[in-house]
Amino acid sequence: MMMVARVPRVLSAELHEGDAVAFNRDIRPILSDKCFTCHGPDESKRLSTLRLDTEKGILADLGGRFAVVPNKPDESELIGRVTSQDDARRMPPAYSGKKLSKSDIELLQRWVSDGAKWQQHWSFLTPQRPRIPKVTVPTRWAKNAIDHFVLEELNKEGIRPSPRADLETLLRRVTLDLTGLPPTPDELDVFLADKSSNAYEKAVDRLLASPRYGERMAIRWLDAARYADTNGYQTDAERYMWRWRDWVITAFNDNMPFDQFTIEQIAGDMLPGATLDQKIASAFNRNHRGNGEGGIIDAEYAVEYVVDRVETTSTVWMGLTMGCARCHDHKYDPLTQKEFYSFFAFFNNVPERGKAFKYGNSPPIIKAPTKKQQASLKELDDKIETTEAKFSGLLDRSHKAQREWEMEILSWPVANWSLHDGLEVHYPLDGSPSGQAPDSGRVDSAFVDGSPKFVNGEIGAAASFDGKTFIEAGDVANYGLYDKFTLSAWIYPTATDGAIVTRTHDGRELTGHGIYLRNGKLQFNLLVRILDDGVSVETTDSLELNERYHITATYDGSRLAKGMAIYVDGRRQELKINLDEMNQHFNVDDPLRIGASDGSGPRFQGWIDDVRIYNRALEPAEVAILATTSVSLKEIAARPISERTQAEKDKLRLAFLDRYAPPEIGKIWHELVTLKKERTVLTDGFPTLMVMQEMQQPRTTHLLVRGAYDKPGEKVQADVPRAISTTTEHSRPRNRLEFAKWLVDPSNPLTARVTVNRFWQMLFGVGLVKSAEDFGSQGDWPRHMSLLDWLAVDFVESGWDVKGAMKTIVMSAAYQQSSKIGDGLFELDPENRLLARGSRFRLPAEVVRDQALAISGLLVERIGGPSVKPYQPEGLWAELDGGAQDYVQDEGDDLYRRSLYTFWKRAVPPPTMMNFDSTGREACAVRENRTNTPLQALNLMNDVTFVEASRKMAERMMLEGGMTPAERVAYGYRLATSRAPDFSRKKILVNAYQYNLDNYKTNREAALSLVTQGDSEKNMVLDLSELASYTMVASLILNLDEAITKE
Repeated sequence: MMMVARVPRVLSAELHEGDAVAFNRDIRPILSDKCFTCHGPDESKRLSTLRLDTEKGILADLGGRFAVVPNKPDESELIGRVTSQDDARRMPPAYSGKKLSKSDIELLQRWVSDGAKWQQHWSFLTPQRPRIPKVTVPTRWAKNAIDHFVLEELNKEGIRPSPRADLETLLRRVTLDLTGLPPTPDELDVFLADKSSNAYEKAVDRLLASPRYGERMAIRWLDAARYADTNGYQTDAERYMWRWRDWVITAFNDNMPFDQFTIEQIAGDMLPGATLDQKIASAFNRNHRGNGEGGIIDAEYAVEYVVDRVETTSTVWMGLTMGCARCHDHKYDPLTQKEFYSFFAFFNNVPERGKAFKYGNSPPIIKAPTKKQQASLKELDDKIETTEAKFSGLLDRSHKAQREWEMEILSWPVANWSLHDGLEVHYPLDGSPSGQAPDSGRVDSAFVDGSPKFVNGEIGAAASFDGKTFIEAGDVANYGLYDKFTLSAWIYPTATDGAIVTRTHDGRELTGHGIYLRNGKLQFNLLVRILDDGVSVETTDSLELNERYHITATYDGSRLAKGMAIYVDGRRQELKINLDEMNQHFNVDDPLRIGASDGSGPRFQGWIDDVRIYNRALEPAEVAILATTSVSLKEIAARPISERTQAEKDKLRLAFLDRYAPPEIGKIWHELVTLKKERTVLTDGFPTLMVMQEMQQPRTTHLLVRGAYDKPGEKVQADVPRAISTTTEHSRPRNRLEFAKWLVDPSNPLTARVTVNRFWQMLFGVGLVKSAEDFGSQGDWPRHMSLLDWLAVDFVESGWDVKGAMKTIVMSAAYQQSSKIGDGLFELDPENRLLARGSRFRLPAEVVRDQALAISGLLVERIGGPSVKPYQPEGLWAELDGGAQDYVQDEGDDLYRRSLYTFWKRAVPPPTMMNFDSTGREACAVRENRTNTPLQALNLMNDVTFVEASRKMAERMMLEGGMTPAERVAYGYRLATSRAPDFSRKKILVNAYQYNLDNYKTNREAALSLVTQGDSEKNMVLDLSELASYTMVASLILNLDEAITKE
């Protein structure tokens, strides 16, 4: 039985009669809150030589006066000032808006009288394993070390702990905490039937082994990592980071040690021989927003991204507000502005731009195939290896057969071959403007603004252009952002400017793609806007006029200028980059044109011959072969081998294998070609991911004056703050990998404490340190300091075992307590900081929705994959990006996936989850907010997700719950709360059913409207009126406080 003996005077201070005043617990919070603004670490804001944030400063000689004289409060200027009745002398001054309470002043006086003992800030001291307290009352209550620490504090307060929660409540609590889903009726029955002494531990082990566990743990980590499916800022367009999200789920399920979990996310890309998974892990620090708006200053946002990494990393692993030192020294913590930029330097070596891609992922990126795709790739590679081995065994026969074939074709009237793999369209221009598409046949084309004229070209006739006439060549080659393609042609220019092959619209912007002559140089453009959205390159060398050339332009789908190439006569040219900011698709409705673009730009003068367009980026060797189209196989075969170019040799070889080899050789060759094509298709479909990467030449980092990107000050090198460093000068971390290892060094005072505090927060609703984001001077004092340090040290010594830490906490008697509140306990401890009872709080937003899906039977438990778009009110995205982005709701299983897979748009997050206090994912968040608003009840009653879940839950009640209304409502209540309703609740639910039944029997249209909400199939066998009535009862149950609360 729980008893409250008394209400202590100052619960938050943990100070009891006879206790010594502790500087960290009692005095530092007062000085930090009331005094550090003017007398703290920030030199620029310090109003006198007095410093109260260091021992040296507090005891310093101030010209014959002393702020603090140990044991002598009457001689201490600090005490004189805070107790002065003179407004001009009293501190803090009235204009500061700060005021000391009577208890604050008493604590300061006691501290000075007791000797003014100084302590370094508690969180900057490496935790030591504390002695486990010996407790005598109640001796049989404690189940592990946690309970001894809790009991020690409860005994000080004269409070007894609460009894253990009933088994149904306990299983629901731990199941929700460890999996984010409620227990099923079968799981409840098995647990209740197990009378063994370790029944609860077996249930805990089962839950920790469930794949649902990793999904539950990932939810809060995604908040901390500011994970989202869009870039943020004005356009807030889609990006693709879900492979990192899936890595997090797997890491938690595999119980990856937290030190490894840390190192791989901070610097996985820098590990020796980094695996694909380790590179994927490094995406943690690419989850920040990215601005692709036109007109922004690249350097400004490059700085913002690094600042975000500093703030996120320092919050997630160190519990520090380092962002407060960006513009000046930290006002409260011993963090200087120079140290901020030394920390900044760890993350300032990524080869990225400040102007991100508006749509999609911004470099550096990698292809990140899923496990299934990796298996498919391995299978294909094995087949390729096997087929190559077979082909190698035929090489001698193949070479002999080719030599015989080369002799044979000398007597043929015609022998030619051209590269056809990936050929989308070919315009021979031999007396006709029409083209040929291998897949669809003839492509109708026509001359415009003039009459057709053909002249002698490189291969037979060629189309002649006079600067006016051009060819409209049909609806082909309409490529976009990620499409690979190749343009090629023979040309004979007679003027220095003119469009060669283009598909563009709007002469001013030249939206689309094309290859041009500009001042005698070849220019290859992929454009949306010529000034700031596209990629454009041109050759450094000019073409001579009145000469014939074979030209080729390739694009690899990377959206980067470095992914473009221009070749002249098969040789790759040196390029100048004109524009390298590709953001949007450059597809256009206009047709392909030969000899002109759309608009007033110069048209081609001279002749153009043999235009070929491929739907892939040809390799350099293939381009060289393409440049030999005017040379027949017969001509090459007639030359001695020593006089053939490499391209000619390659052409003969490929032609032979492709078309003329003996059947047994040709069959194997074509099998190999087909397998390689399949491999290309597979790898082209791999998801990409933004990851961390180091520049080859390290970037110089400067302190930025006032935090401004364009005001560099002194140079700094990568380093960690001195106040929390446990390393020697020679072993200080100097790069990101060394920094990651420093974070999880056992001597680091912060990482383990910060991490176990968040575990505790997740399970109890509030951390042992309430300010989970701030372990600095302005943060909250730990309510159970010794317990926090014991958990931190145990976590490290366990090998950073996350599942072990979670199990230790949920196995404690403190966790298993009933959440029922006895007389006076809520008034004494409303947030349950004393831990005299089990915590009771509303489920997280994601769990509210997932629970409804689970108990209704709708939940699709498929782990991982691209984010999904479930139900959402229409029009929420309409105002963004000029209405260019539409929310296209998914269908089928994707409507019923767990909420951590829901598409997260930063500017318009999922409304249901925002109603239930999810973070917006604009920035790092490590503490959950909880509010209670009418919108939440309205959401549960009217959102199609919950209405549909109510209907499917009603179907379960009717099919599985028994024959009578009382049995069925009791079954529904148990589904949602894991316990049977008492008599009064059951009566209310039965009456609600009967009331609705009377209504729906006479209003079948309303009943039908209700039970057809949502896309899932309706059970046509069940009585319509009854189903609608039970749907309303299910909705009522899902809205109950005990349904959406963890008790």
